[in-house]
Amino acid sequence: MTLPLTTPPERICLLRLSAVGDISHTLPVVRTLQARWPETRLTWIIGKLEYSLVGDIPGIEFIIFDKARRWHSLREIKQALTGRRFDVLLHMQMSLRASLISTLVRAPIKLGFDRKRAKDMQWLFTNHRIAYRPRQHVIDSFFGFTEALGIDERVLRWDIPIPDHARAYAQTHLNHDKPVLVISPCSSMAYRNWTVDGYARVADHAVTHHGVQVVLTGGPSRIEREYGEAITGRMHHAPTNLIGQTDLKQLLAVLQQARVVIAPDSGPAHLASAVGTPVIGLYACTNPDRARPYLSGEYVINRYDEAVQARYAKLPEQLPWGIRVKEPGTMERITVQDVTQALDRLLAQPLTRSDN
Repeated sequence: MTLPLTTPPERICLLRLSAVGDISHTLPVVRTLQARWPETRLTWIIGKLEYSLVGDIPGIEFIIFDKARRWHSLREIKQALTGRRFDVLLHMQMSLRASLISTLVRAPIKLGFDRKRAKDMQWLFTNHRIAYRPRQHVIDSFFGFTEALGIDERVLRWDIPIPDHARAYAQTHLNHDKPVLVISPCSSMAYRNWTVDGYARVADHAVTHHGVQVVLTGGPSRIEREYGEAITGRMHHAPTNLIGQTDLKQLLAVLQQARVVIAPDSGPAHLASAVGTPVIGLYACTNPDRARPYLSGEYVINRYDEAVQARYAKLPEQLPWGIRVKEPGTMERITVQDVTQALDRLLAQPLTRSDN
């Protein structure tokens, strides 16, 4: 069997464990495979948390890796894969942990990233590689896998199921007489977080000028809870603080009902795109051309270029793709006016959306 494929494969194994944002980026690839080869059986090896987001998608067998249980979970995956053979493995994660798992998958074609982009020696664990394309958004790079298989079309659709209990949660906490502004203030990397004062001032502006309900969302970590409390304490109009109070499905339901989301480079920003909600993305530490909310490029606040030039005395195109600026104060390059102007412009547009 060689690439590109000339006939539909019987079985494909997809290996992408984490994180939530990249799982969202992977879904259009999955939808493209399902649309082109509806009879092909798909198996997805995925992280435990990420499974809670997408594990109820019909037509996919999921094998869960629980990083908290490490070797025990690896033994379970080995047992689940014993005696099984796939036509293709899509090795879509550049990490030694994922590559170790890839050795448990029997497939004549193990497709990974090209040598220029592959990290953590991923090329040692694959025998085919996607074509090199410079300076791509993550979603575009993932579509390199379907292109290598011989699929030229792209199905830009997510269709993550939202169960009734999650919709009921959103109904309970959202005021449906007002547009909802969701602020998800934190990223998994603290250096990407904007300022408490900035979020609070933008939120008050949104309430005063647009009559919105401000909803704060985030996970249960200490820094996220402290951010939520600090933003609430700075605001003149009390927000609805749901930080630490939602699972991923409930968060998705809240994001789907929002009129707009404000967030740094983070999983919730990409989940909002997955359900068709526009995002004002806050980017100074990471490159929005690589990792912006895919459907909301026109609303990105981009201070990345100037941050790179200040840190490295070079233009972004002169440096490795995706290089980050982690110096304290980098996100403070984004001003309150930057964000309120984007918010005013977005809210002035008619509400048109198609849920994905």
